[in-house]
Amino acid sequence: MWIVVYMAQNKDQVLKLRDVLEKADMLVKIRPAVSGSSSEDNCYELLVPETEAAEAHSIIIDTGF
Repeated sequence: MWIVVYMAQNKDQVLKLRDVLEKADMLVKIRPAVSGSSSEDNCYELLVPETEAAEAHSIIIDTGF
């Protein structure tokens, strides 16, 4: 099961964090928080498998996101 570990305020932020987590060999999905909204005005959810959530949180905190 996939779980949301971070809510980003814009697409650039979520893409940067996705890259950080993928470099740590984690599976990552991103999705808009509100469907049908323009990409500029939307927030984004970053999801990882539930089994990797604790590690993802550690990486997010360590990298200053």
